[in-house]
Amino acid sequence: MTVAYPYKVHTANLSHCNIAYIDEGKGPKTLLFIHGLASYALCWEYNINELKDHYRCIAIDLPGNGFSDRGDRAYTMHFFADAVYEFIQKLELKSVCLVGHSMGGQIAMTTLINHPTCADELVLCAPAGFEVFSALEKALYQTSLHISDFLSTEEQGLRHVVQNSFYRNPQQGNGMISDLIKLMETYPMSQYRKMVEGCILSMVNEPIFDRLNSISQPTLVLFGMYDALIPNKLIHHTTTQKIAEAGVHKISGAVLKMIPDCGHFVQWEKAGEVNKYMLNFLETN
Repeated sequence: MTVAYPYKVHTANLSHCNIAYIDEGKGPKTLLFIHGLASYALCWEYNINELKDHYRCIAIDLPGNGFSDRGDRAYTMHFFADAVYEFIQKLELKSVCLVGHSMGGQIAMTTLINHPTCADELVLCAPAGFEVFSALEKALYQTSLHISDFLSTEEQGLRHVVQNSFYRNPQQGNGMISDLIKLMETYPMSQYRKMVEGCILSMVNEPIFDRLNSISQPTLVLFGMYDALIPNKLIHHTTTQKIAEAGVHKISGAVLKMIPDCGHFVQWEKAGEVNKYMLNFLETN
């Protein structure tokens, strides 16, 4: 293990891959945390540290990421959603709240759309999936996500991507950057490239906006006021809040909280506020 997780790492043997996960705490609900693009389970560390005193907290490494299986897979939103659903069934989890960040938010929503009874609540931290793209915009989007930064074997490229997710203090993510570089370097680069490209392509090619009204679970949506990634500034001349409001309007019973002085990595940059919002949300649903 090239990265030292501060918690014990478990493994779930699924039908198409093995998933590594953290499992901490006990409580009346299980919070199942899903990370974003090219990230890992520890992006939820600051949340697990507090929330495990109230609930069971499980954070997974998505297939192709962290310590989970890699290999030649589709790496689409539906692939990840099926893996999340099978994971829930494998561990026989009950009273589940899905918690997703960025791409993990789109995966969480896809999971609920495809498997409506697999969770009781939903928490979305700066989720992908609310922003709508035309055919032309999809092509532009795929070239504007700085794919080369994600695919770089050099620290500078990955550092740029992660730091751009913070508003006030980009150095706040330095520990995460160090971990992700170590994990990236354990991949054959062609395999890592295919995983990241598959994720980026599927986020825009598997839209869910028009299906959000099928989500009936109580939903908490959290966005940073200064999210530099949503919306894509090169394509959509609008605000994060307008994108957030459009998505929340589609989900019956969804609640939106815009967090000031915060960027895309809301659960890390403003962990204390996010944890308070989540605790209040879960206590009242």
